Amino acid sequence: MTNDKNFLTITALNEYLKQRFESDANLASIYLKGEISNFTNHKSGHLYFTLKDETGTLKSVMFRSSASKLTFVPENGMKVLAHGRVSVFVRDGQYVFYCDKLEPDGIGALYLAYEQLKKKLAAEGLFAPERKRRLPKIPTRVGVITSPTGAAVRDIINVTKRRFPFAKVVLYPALVQGAEAAPDLIRGVRLINELNCADVIIIGRGGGSIEDLWAFNNEELARTVAASRIPVISAVGHETDFTICDFAADMRAPTPSAAAEIAVPETAELQRKINNITDRMLLLLNNNLITRRKRIEELSSRRVLNSPGYIVDDRRLTVLTLSREMESAQKLLIGDKKQKFISLTAKLEALNPMSVISRGYSAVFGGDGKLIKSVDDIDIGDDFSFMTTDGTVKGKVIEKNKA
Repeated sequence: MTNDKNFLTITALNEYLKQRFESDANLASIYLKGEISNFTNHKSGHLYFTLKDETGTLKSVMFRSSASKLTFVPENGMKVLAHGRVSVFVRDGQYVFYCDKLEPDGIGALYLAYEQLKKKLAAEGLFAPERKRRLPKIPTRVGVITSPTGAAVRDIINVTKRRFPFAKVVLYPALVQGAEAAPDLIRGVRLINELNCADVIIIGRGGGSIEDLWAFNNEELARTVAASRIPVISAVGHETDFTICDFAADMRAPTPSAAAEIAVPETAELQRKINNITDRMLLLLNNNLITRRKRIEELSSRRVLNSPGYIVDDRRLTVLTLSREMESAQKLLIGDKKQKFISLTAKLEALNPMSVISRGYSAVFGGDGKLIKSVDDIDIGDDFSFMTTDGTVKGKVIEKNKA
């Protein structure tokens, strides 16, 4: 073995290799093509993943400062084009690709981000037809969120004034392109809702490339439009251009001019509809009057109105008939009650002891007033009395014989 001074620590070797890697100009700026695997979106904002091809893998990292600039979300299995540098991670003794730029291979980053956001919001039901609000039929205030200098605002104002001059156009001048456009558009939607200064909102701009229209693909703007209490018409670009804002709005118009035509009615057409409604109301009213007039004529021709005495005679005859029926019913009731009274009186009379006495019998009572029914009820020497039909006789028992 050689002298201990010739031995290196692992860290020293790794640091040496790191210096060698970083001094190599070919590794300082390198372009790679591969497929993402083992992707991790760390809560710190850093992205960790592996780049691989058919036979090799490369551990990679993209720090938050670079990752925050991505317009799409990397996914496992996604083929990408990457730029960065290769260096050694001293602690693990591994060489790592430090990525600073990343874009999809074979598809634009903006288009991929658009499709990813569209799929995400659709899954949440943000584009569902049942949650969309109905546009007002006759809005008197039209809120417009667009550039104050572009052709879109002129088209909207001209079409609105031509079709329905009674409507007031309320303009929120907004940026429609660039990094600050989306926040400005969001402020416009929220402000019009807070002030309640419009019956319907038109948000949009003229056509352009996907980069020009990118502000209208903002997730927060889509959520703000969907949450608007006031119905929103999205009019972004030309007929072939669709943005996330178009899907989130209550109605999509292919152009700003078309949005104005959708938002307000055409005066002549509205007048025609009003005339039709008025004519219909007059017809219904006239038919109702005719029907009621016929009814009045029918009622006025009835005998009771022409000769009121007939109805009096009819009512008088009814009263007399009811009186006779009541009198007959009363006589029957009294007769029935009388017969029942006589029957009950006869029964009581039969049970009356005086009736028996009147036929020659007497009732004998002891000194205590109790009826004597047997010789056992009285003793010799006891007082007694017997009742006849015309009086009472008192005596004392001097003898008793039992039969």
